[in-house]
Amino acid sequence: MADHPPTPRHHALAQRHHEVSRGVRAGTVAYGVWGFLTIYWKELEEFSPFELIGWRVTSACVVLAVVVTARRRWPIIRAAFADRRLAMRIAGAALLLTANWTSYLYAVGEGRIIETALGYFMSPLGTMILGIVVFKERPSTASRFAMVLAGVAIVVLTVSYGRVPVAGLIIAVSWSLYGAMKRQVPLTAVDSLAAETFIMVIPAVLLSAALAARTDSIPRSADAGELVLVSLAGVATVVPLVLFAFAAARVPFTILGPLNYLVPTINFLLGWGLYDEDLPLSRLVGFAFVWAALVVVTIDRLRAGVQGRRAAPAVVASTPD
Repeated sequence: MADHPPTPRHHALAQRHHEVSRGVRAGTVAYGVWGFLTIYWKELEEFSPFELIGWRVTSACVVLAVVVTARRRWPIIRAAFADRRLAMRIAGAALLLTANWTSYLYAVGEGRIIETALGYFMSPLGTMILGIVVFKERPSTASRFAMVLAGVAIVVLTVSYGRVPVAGLIIAVSWSLYGAMKRQVPLTAVDSLAAETFIMVIPAVLLSAALAARTDSIPRSADAGELVLVSLAGVATVVPLVLFAFAAARVPFTILGPLNYLVPTINFLLGWGLYDEDLPLSRLVGFAFVWAALVVVTIDRLRAGVQGRRAAPAVVASTPD
């Protein structure tokens, strides 16, 4: 029996599969880089997290200005700032991102990397709660069960730590709110971060200058290797985001979403295995409740995604690049 030549439909499906595969690889690398950046920031733990944020934002601003220029996106950025309501949303997102970055760097510097993992593990659950409270979404039975598990986890972890895991909760809340705010910013991931960084850059420069006079500041005490790491903070910030933007435009979110768990998983393993942070049984039980909640939510979303595709098979989830 003779082989039939490939039809245009077969060619389109093969091309789509190729693009999705490229997107999955890019997304995996992006999330892997975000996870292992903890090692990068741990090397700078002796410096104030506020000073590091100042340098990170300033460095990222320079890199993003180059990216925006290369992509010829300045008219888009200017138009966004010309719209007062949109500019306010960008400013709100910038404040939430600053809170997230600062709490993360503080926790890393204080030897609480496992707590950062808790924050990023809980952020999808925070997003779910926001959807119910703010956007009036109807929670499924699985969502209600996951919220109960998350509440139990917080209680167990509070008892285990002997305190409320504040840094982890700030990371979770700020990242969830940041995601909700980004829903209202009609810009690509790279353009949005560029706009947020441009808003933050003047306060960041002033903060860096104010802290530079201290004897333990970066300009006065960092060695050559540390100065190189600090100067590359912008590149370390932008590269995984560009990879993620590439992936988000090609990969259905039902696939890309679960990949997000790579980041807290890497942080958890780094804190426990590389930096020897305490992980008593009570803390592990608390994390087990979080993981159980994530499994429940993930299965629920995957089922919803399958049902949605059956109802509308022509629709492919993607975001513009």
